[in-house]
Amino acid sequence: MSEFTEARERMVEWQIFRRGVRDPLVLAAMRRVPREAFVPPYWHEFAYDDTPLPIGGGQSISQPFIVAKMLEAAALHPGERVLDIGTGSGYAAAIAAEIVARVDSIERDAELVEAARERLQRLGYANVSVHLGDGTAGLAEHAPYDAIIAAASGPHVPTALRAQLACGGRLVMPVGSESGRQRLVKIVRSSEQEYEEHAFGDVRFVPLVGGDGWPERGRLAARWAG
Repeated sequence: MSEFTEARERMVEWQIFRRGVRDPLVLAAMRRVPREAFVPPYWHEFAYDDTPLPIGGGQSISQPFIVAKMLEAAALHPGERVLDIGTGSGYAAAIAAEIVARVDSIERDAELVEAARERLQRLGYANVSVHLGDGTAGLAEHAPYDAIIAAASGPHVPTALRAQLACGGRLVMPVGSESGRQRLVKIVRSSEQEYEEHAFGDVRFVPLVGGDGWPERGRLAARWAG
């Protein structure tokens, strides 16, 4: 067992399971995905600390516990299609891809898109497609989605993302100010016209920049996710 494998096991046990995440699919996926492969080499020794880490472009890889909490809230199941907003390094997309049939991931930073595509391909995640674009617009051409997960905080849940949920679909994202108080929000589409919504957990994420999010000036207002 390698140093990183042992660290990954400790992370899942102490930072995730013992803090209340119980979804066996999420726990198993996080035991399989090598977080060290999603951070720059000079951060490898901190890859399994319960903290976000910078990945370049003013972005960060989220705190492992927050990733697990959001994926558990999304209630992912085998065979489903997922939309991941804010690819970043591709870590959350990889974990989701361990559970579901297909993941579409959107990132607005072209350099991060190319790096994530190469990384995910190298690691064998053939069921993940990374798209360059405005995450607030979603991907209507591939909708509807069984789950949508956003790793950036908007002033509200974008209208397009609501519309791209399948009936019974779940959306999880942080909502709040650019650099102040944010709450994780879960929305379930109960019918064509009806949505159930509740908030849980205080978090701090980078701003969701786009046509139905924050303007470009807010992009660097908050650096740390989770």
